[in-house]
Amino acid sequence: MKDVAEAKIAVIGAGLMGHGIAQVFALAGHEVTITDAVTASLDAVKSRIAANLYDLGEDQSAVERVRPCADLAAAVRDADYVVEAVSEDLALKQKLFGEIERHVRADTILASNTSVIPITAIMQGLSKRERALGTHWWNPPFLIPLVEVIETQWTAPQVVSWTMKLHETAGKKPAHVKKDVPGFIGNRLQHALWREAISLVENGVCDAETVDAVVKSSFGLRLPVLGPLENADLIGTDLTLAIHSSVLKEIESRPGASPYLQKLVADGKLGFKSGEGFRKWSPDEQAALRAKLVQHLKAIRD
Repeated sequence: MKDVAEAKIAVIGAGLMGHGIAQVFALAGHEVTITDAVTASLDAVKSRIAANLYDLGEDQSAVERVRPCADLAAAVRDADYVVEAVSEDLALKQKLFGEIERHVRADTILASNTSVIPITAIMQGLSKRERALGTHWWNPPFLIPLVEVIETQWTAPQVVSWTMKLHETAGKKPAHVKKDVPGFIGNRLQHALWREAISLVENGVCDAETVDAVVKSSFGLRLPVLGPLENADLIGTDLTLAIHSSVLKEIESRPGASPYLQKLVADGKLGFKSGEGFRKWSPDEQAALRAKLVQHLKAIRD
């Protein structure tokens, strides 16, 4: 397979995730083509990347390695690696990869960036399924280090290792997901926490602000240096077992969504979108939290 340092990249989708993925690869020295069915998104992609690079103090000349291309076939024809970052629509992704496969070389690796849809479902119709896998980037792609690399039962081992190396040399932290399970690793962990957080509010144990304050003021402070299983080893697996024997039976375990969450949605309380979700949010509060998050992510970059 081609040396990852010389790999030509094609990104399908120039929106929220796609332009950020293109930015990361271009900054790492790769030639990147990017395409999008929405002309306005494609026309704005280089200016968005340039603005990001300026804001981050990165090499602004990297944007010159990004080439917008309106034609999908032309965008992927010479690519060694194609990553799709369109909307979360299974039928759309399946159709898109069917078309991509007709225009790429037999050895081109095909990846889908999705946080929800199983990679197996997306790639099952390909004629060469062994060269396909998933790469789940986190938003914003140029600030969050993690990329989950998801293999399916068909993915060739060398495709996984090459993709891991590609992302590592681009400055990301690839995590190998060995089985294509819904939510992969990060979202399964995140939503297990969210389920219990919602349950605590639903059952009157505390309000939403208190849940967030507890996380941010306790174990959340340790998470950047102490993962959950490192923590379990630190306190001892015997103590972990004793705690689990007492508390797990009390933790929320319903398989479906919380009725409390369902009612919020039914009542139009959609969070930032409507100004109220688990709590009320003024426009100023929303802007302040978004800015605080971006500044935090920028400050902790390697």
